[in-house]
Amino acid sequence: MLSDVRRRSVLTGGLTLTLSGLGLTACSGGDTGAGSGPAEPFPTSWDDALTVDVFDGLANQMGEQPGWFGHLVSTEFNLTLNVIAPNVAGGGDTLYNTRVSAGDLGDLVLTDQGQKLTDLVEGGLLQDISGWYANMTSSARFDEAVQKVNEDFDGIYAIPTQVSTIKPSEPSEGIDPTFGPFVRWDLYAKAGYPEIPTLEDLLPVLKAMQDAQPTAENGKKTYGLSLFKDWDGNFMNNAKQPCCYYGYDELGFVLAKADGSDFQSILDPDGLYVRVLKLFFGANQMGIVDPDSTTQNYDTLFSKMQAGQVLFSFWPWQGQAAYNTEKNMAEGKGFMIAPLADQKIFSYGASVYGGQQVFGVGANAEDPARTAAFIDWLYSSPGVYANSSQTMGAAGPKGLTWDLDADGKPALNDFGRQVLLGDGGTVPEDWGGGTYADGVSWLNVTTVLGNDVDPDTGAPYNYKMWETYQATAANPLTEDWAGRMGGAATTMDYLRSSDMLAVAPGASYVAPEDSSEISTIRNQVKAVIVEASWKMSFAKDQAEFDALLEDLRTTADGLGYQKVLEVDMANAKEQDALRQEVLAQFG
Repeated sequence: MLSDVRRRSVLTGGLTLTLSGLGLTACSGGDTGAGSGPAEPFPTSWDDALTVDVFDGLANQMGEQPGWFGHLVSTEFNLTLNVIAPNVAGGGDTLYNTRVSAGDLGDLVLTDQGQKLTDLVEGGLLQDISGWYANMTSSARFDEAVQKVNEDFDGIYAIPTQVSTIKPSEPSEGIDPTFGPFVRWDLYAKAGYPEIPTLEDLLPVLKAMQDAQPTAENGKKTYGLSLFKDWDGNFMNNAKQPCCYYGYDELGFVLAKADGSDFQSILDPDGLYVRVLKLFFGANQMGIVDPDSTTQNYDTLFSKMQAGQVLFSFWPWQGQAAYNTEKNMAEGKGFMIAPLADQKIFSYGASVYGGQQVFGVGANAEDPARTAAFIDWLYSSPGVYANSSQTMGAAGPKGLTWDLDADGKPALNDFGRQVLLGDGGTVPEDWGGGTYADGVSWLNVTTVLGNDVDPDTGAPYNYKMWETYQATAANPLTEDWAGRMGGAATTMDYLRSSDMLAVAPGASYVAPEDSSEISTIRNQVKAVIVEASWKMSFAKDQAEFDALLEDLRTTADGLGYQKVLEVDMANAKEQDALRQEVLAQFG
């Protein structure tokens, strides 16, 4: 549900082996780390250079962290981060299982809580950092979340990510939700600002926009809609996204409504997922779908958006990051949320107990104290600004991209505006050199939510929520959009005032691990669903679409789809019960 570096939805269904299945015996793990006894304070400097292996299930790059973030970590801790990324290595959980079998996952581990974390603790692959935790003052600000994730262990083995002081009934996002129908607003304007009563009415609007500008500035053809395959998991990822525009998010093969009022099978012929497949089919029949959709990946699509060749974005952080440069916005061009009249956008509530991923110190870490200190730094104000920069809303390092103004308020400096709002820039050598974009953190995880308040400044970490940014953010694009949206200052303002936001109370639910039978069935069924979904989207006519849908439902049921659906339905309802429990306790 969170994202790759761009907040991609979590894709489930991979094969995970338990440690016992890999031949490792369980132990308490309590003797491998600092234990519960007192520890010396962390030193103020570290004399010897050290390279740490970071096993990171979310990372999308592999190797030594480059650029300004690498330089900053080296300066603070004399550390080099060697990122080990299963996403890059390929093979699903193969790399994870191989390293677990060898008894050494890494010095620093970013993994899922739930069964995976339990297996690693019981198998002795993570250290108890209780003693060092006494000195981890930054992460200890969120002690309630830390204690919750470790409640079944005899020590502190994990520090949860995505922690926050915000109520679980409030959105975890900043000025934009995670999901939303974002369109090239300048071309929407050229089309005459047509009304969009419901999802299907997007298609003639996108067609009118494409007709208004059939070629981009680079001379290549524009398309209302462009798709990609590389995030597919239990189903076609792109087809799930518009379901979120109506308050649903996925759990396995289930679409669960934020308020717990509805749970749908994705293969329900009258459900939202099939409805979106029909939408894609209709769009392709109209000639507004990029024919490269079946072969391109996300990065290729993103490049097309940067060039102005794609007119619709499933997420704000996709189209806006690609195209909404200061130059384009000054010319009135860019992506803004469309006035889809019946939308009720799904929003993740801030989680009291953090997100699904956790940090841990590996049992064989060469310098566990330094590794624990680095983890704690990631939860400090400087660490949050640096680790979550650009891709997750934080401003970047103070002194490089922002400073305090004369009134003591945080404000982007010229370099910050250039790299965060413009076309990028080269980092000064004393900050590590290279381009700013190439130097962002490879960890690809948020420790503290960007809209949480930095205790040092009293302002959110997310620079787009700063008063100083808001005062200078107005441009022809946003002014035209606001004029059509009742004067709303931000997307969230518009959605709140229009009652178009569905907040799922923040609860760090982790679905139980599938049994071997369910895992096997799921892997067979999801492959069939993904393949059929793409074929349906590009069917030659309605008859073929209907035949493919009927065949999909029959084949899936024959493979055991209903067995997996029963498990997912139970999990979805358990997740909702936890959400309601957290809501009742914390508001």
